[in-house]
Amino acid sequence: MQLRYAFRLYPEPGQRLALARAFGCARVVYNDAVRAREDARRAGEPFPTAGVLSQKLITQAKQTPERSWLGGVSAVVLQQSLRDAEVVYKNFFASLKGERKGAKSGAPRFKSRKDSRQSIRFTTNARWSITGSGRLNLPKIGAVKVKWSRTLPAQPSSVTVIKDAAGRYFASFVTDTDPAADAARMPDTDQSVGIDLGLTHFAVLSDGTKIDSPRFLRRAEKKLKRAQRELSRKQKGSKNREKARLKVARAHAKVADARHEFHHQLSTQLIRDNQAVGVEDLAVNGLARTRLARSVHDAGWSAFVHMLEYKAARYGRTLVRIGRFEPTSQTCSACGVKDGPKPLNVREWTCAACGTVHDRDHNAAINVKTAAGLAVTACGAPVRPGLVPAQREETGSHGFPPQPCAA
Repeated sequence: MQLRYAFRLYPEPGQRLALARAFGCARVVYNDAVRAREDARRAGEPFPTAGVLSQKLITQAKQTPERSWLGGVSAVVLQQSLRDAEVVYKNFFASLKGERKGAKSGAPRFKSRKDSRQSIRFTTNARWSITGSGRLNLPKIGAVKVKWSRTLPAQPSSVTVIKDAAGRYFASFVTDTDPAADAARMPDTDQSVGIDLGLTHFAVLSDGTKIDSPRFLRRAEKKLKRAQRELSRKQKGSKNREKARLKVARAHAKVADARHEFHHQLSTQLIRDNQAVGVEDLAVNGLARTRLARSVHDAGWSAFVHMLEYKAARYGRTLVRIGRFEPTSQTCSACGVKDGPKPLNVREWTCAACGTVHDRDHNAAINVKTAAGLAVTACGAPVRPGLVPAQREETGSHGFPPQPCAA
């Protein structure tokens, strides 16, 4: 299983200029590739292949006065930019044919230097390395200081340098995990749990545990409004407006990081303590179009469930999703009688058949566990999790890598 490990970078002023140059060159090559294919489409000609584009947009372009500055960055960065354009077109055509699952991929568009996220990628061919002092040595950029928050589990196959909207730099490594080491990290357990996600409480477990919703966005709303108001009063194109924009972006990044950390800690705890986890497949896109949109986005249910999914696959646990139309809030968990729909303001109700008094969320969590069949799983039935895509970041131990990782 492949995972991404992201670490904060602290480049020096000269290295920031070199990174900005690399971001710009990669962006220009990407836009040239999109423009070349669009010109071929309008002329009714076949799309140029990746080899032809590489020869024309990189090798030959470096010899012209207009694109001679492309030689100031690593050639691997430019090649990877062409590969990114190839992937975007492939996903777009697969969406048109209905071969791609999930949301439809739009037509490729040009990148801008004002985009909130800039990135470049180095593969092993670029001969990047991690020095003995823990710095990331990148070709034509130099040895960049890295804040190591955990150790890399294996030799990374590539590194992506990212600059986000808040002006922060990150190094994202792709590594293969060791299944034996992952299995040893999690203790054996025969417990199972059902989870009911909500807004009053972020999650209510089938054992009665209620986890409060941190509401990170709501708590930072006053500060965000003030920062956004200051931004709206700045003159467009001025340096003060750029400073105000960074202030808004950093405030949003702080909220997103806090929510991300909360999801990581809770998902790791649930996976560690339970062999099987049941969760409801919520229609987040539909709920995000209602009057509860801000609270739904603040909770981040989709990101949390995705973390549960890939961590269950990594550590040999089972995650079971039940259908969103399962009447978990209408069914009595004691006798199984369906008591009908109830408005959201009804948090407690009494079953008309058996007289049991139910907490709405706790009853739903028990029904999620029952609908997922986890009562049988906890008794020792075999489970086999499926493969899922990797998450960008993982929680783990702290410290420098045990040994220099030369590319």
